[in-house]
Amino acid sequence: MGIITILWEKWVEFRRDFYKITLAAMIAPLMYLVVFGMGIQTISHGEPYLNFLIPGVVSLTTMNGSFNAIAQNLNVQRLYEKAFDQVMISPTPLWQFIAGQIIGGSLRGFYAGGVILILTLPIDTGLIFNGWSFLIMFLNGAVFSAIGVVVSFLAKNHADVPRFSNYIIMPMAYLCNTFFSTEKLPGILGKFVSALPLSQTSHMIRSISAGEGLQMTGIAVLGAYLVVFTAIASWFIYKKKNL
Repeated sequence: MGIITILWEKWVEFRRDFYKITLAAMIAPLMYLVVFGMGIQTISHGEPYLNFLIPGVVSLTTMNGSFNAIAQNLNVQRLYEKAFDQVMISPTPLWQFIAGQIIGGSLRGFYAGGVILILTLPIDTGLIFNGWSFLIMFLNGAVFSAIGVVVSFLAKNHADVPRFSNYIIMPMAYLCNTFFSTEKLPGILGKFVSALPLSQTSHMIRSISAGEGLQMTGIAVLGAYLVVFTAIASWFIYKKKNL
């Protein structure tokens, strides 16, 4: 019941800010597609660069949509509105609160990625997006929603969340197999970046879109990230409850 309550809250917020959320999900990815994909027309791996770019942009859009939907809102609720204190004393099991936040954030990221897919439909790329693609988008959103919960507790004030986004999320958006392959990064740096969740997501969605099938190893990696960050988020929340 607690999960449904959290999801209902996210749904009300989504309906209230539908146009703002949709426009925010569209503008930056469209700029990437226009500037890098259409403005700078190059070839990547023997195909138009746009075919390489679209899966990467979809992946980073799900990341940004999910992270921003949770980290900012939960941080404001915890530090300024003090709404989180009401959750702590309510009969809602905290694991349901965490699950609701992660699922709600993942759905927001999934929606943002879906908007980009719809906008790119008129472009004749021949890319394939199927149920596996959508599952990966949802799972990627869940990972970054869990990260968003963790960041909302690490942040000491409202400015800390944008700082984290600038230091961590933005570099991942550019480096993690979105605009160029991680194979071009040297040595240990390339191996480290390729193991990050966004790199795994971009690689899997790009492989599916090219008709090469799904690598289950990537699913396992995303699942491991989800478990780790959910555990960390749970630790923060239960620690606060026991203070």
